[in-house]
Amino acid sequence: MPESETYDVIVLGSGAAGLTAAFTAAHEGARVVVLEKNDRVGGTSAWSGGHVWIPNNPYMKDIGVQDSADEAMAYLMSLGRGILDERLAQAFVDAGPKMVRCLGEDGGIRFFAVSGLPDYHPSNPGGKPEGGRTLGQELFPFAKLGDWRDRVEVSPYYSTHLRMDETAIGCAVPKPPSEEELARRDAEDLRGMGGGLVGALLDACVGAGVEVRVSTPAHDLVVENGQTRGVVVDTAEGRRTIHASRAVILATGGFEWNEEYRAAFLRGHVTKPASIPTNTGDGLRMAMRAGAALQNMREAWWIPITELPEGINVMNLEMINGDRTRPRSIMVNRTGRRFTNEAVSYNAVVGAFHQEDVTAFRYANLPAWLIFDHTYLSTYGSAGRPYTGTTPPWLVESPTLHDLASTLGIPGDELERTVEQWNKNVAAGKDPQFARGESAHDRWWGDPYKKGSIEGTLGPITDGPFYAMELTSGVIGTKGGPKVNEHAQVIDLDGNVITGLYAAGNVSSPTGASYGGPGGTLGPGMTFAWIAGRHAVGGEKE
Repeated sequence: MPESETYDVIVLGSGAAGLTAAFTAAHEGARVVVLEKNDRVGGTSAWSGGHVWIPNNPYMKDIGVQDSADEAMAYLMSLGRGILDERLAQAFVDAGPKMVRCLGEDGGIRFFAVSGLPDYHPSNPGGKPEGGRTLGQELFPFAKLGDWRDRVEVSPYYSTHLRMDETAIGCAVPKPPSEEELARRDAEDLRGMGGGLVGALLDACVGAGVEVRVSTPAHDLVVENGQTRGVVVDTAEGRRTIHASRAVILATGGFEWNEEYRAAFLRGHVTKPASIPTNTGDGLRMAMRAGAALQNMREAWWIPITELPEGINVMNLEMINGDRTRPRSIMVNRTGRRFTNEAVSYNAVVGAFHQEDVTAFRYANLPAWLIFDHTYLSTYGSAGRPYTGTTPPWLVESPTLHDLASTLGIPGDELERTVEQWNKNVAAGKDPQFARGESAHDRWWGDPYKKGSIEGTLGPITDGPFYAMELTSGVIGTKGGPKVNEHAQVIDLDGNVITGLYAAGNVSSPTGASYGGPGGTLGPGMTFAWIAGRHAVGGEKE
């Protein structure tokens, strides 16, 4: 690498937001480089399910679902809790459909709308219980990537060769491909989920002439007289400055792996992040040094996790999404009582984990346990793994509920009363305590073969032995970072634009406390990246 180089646009980070920004700027005619600090591209995006949540997207008509910008705005603002900037929400709603159309027509990304997959809060004004706002992508042939084929992150959570609509999450009934089909996909290296999305975006970037470099962490921004001029990076040859004639776009992910930042900013406890460990707040640190104002710092994309013994996956944890929504299971706290609707979205349920016990001055619902019976385990398995006849090591097993409670250190009589009341509710077909199963969202999750019915999430806990899995609070990313305007430009402490500096993705998510639906992380991130890429090169006007 020479001592000094100049590009029109420098993008920091190679997740879905970074690659979208890079492709967009290059497609508008800019000379673009993507700098990734890891030795592989994709970041947390490649670890994700690859869903992209875009209200009023052009693919909804294919499945017969109507939407509008007004409905989308009503829905987002209903989730805003007074901290969602309406201008940013409007920018997302307006630009999202254009972004996916551009990536489809100009970038070759083959999106499709997922039928039936509801928004996370479908009963709110403007919510879509029938789905359509969540987009999936067709399998991408990684052979097209050439030398980049083995340099994309592989998820520890999702199968490489599945489409999103072949999982229990992404379809009305799971439709796993045959062994022959899986063998074909393996032979042709066809990949789906988040890895497939990243592969397709990387291919679009390479085709547009974007240069991509890995193992090139950014150390600082070069800002002169209020103008962003470049980036100081660390390389194998030492520290170098790369100049930007037009813009630097931050797409470096969140700060969830930075314990100091977590303690300073987040609203509640994080036991362990579930995201890629390279998310240490680099973009946030550089933006603060440049004088950026901050936004949404307390917010994160929360998720319940269970910690696993070493060696089961590289993270030694599993995200608990489907398990807690299925029949024959409930969550209890240290009192042995239920404390929330177990089937709500993963982001929302962690809010219940963070509820204060103001007398004891501790979290009322941490730790929490998922309690279920043997019929549940033999039917659904645990932590995404089928039951093999042996109790997995992350579960506590006991012959009776009272014995189980004793092992967990919670009141046995209270746990028995809780389960007795639950079973009565199930027999009556309704959960009067927490309304589990009343929402279209609740009925979509749960038993994948009973979607749409309350029996998909309500079921009795009767058949011993009984099991418990401890749940704690994790995150798949943080939201807070440099404050941006509707053009994704970073704003300083005086409310002025830091010229030439943009931010998109989890380094600065504009969505406040809201999480609209499956893909509600990638959708806004990619949209503001598209906005940034166009605005940076003067192509924002149609």
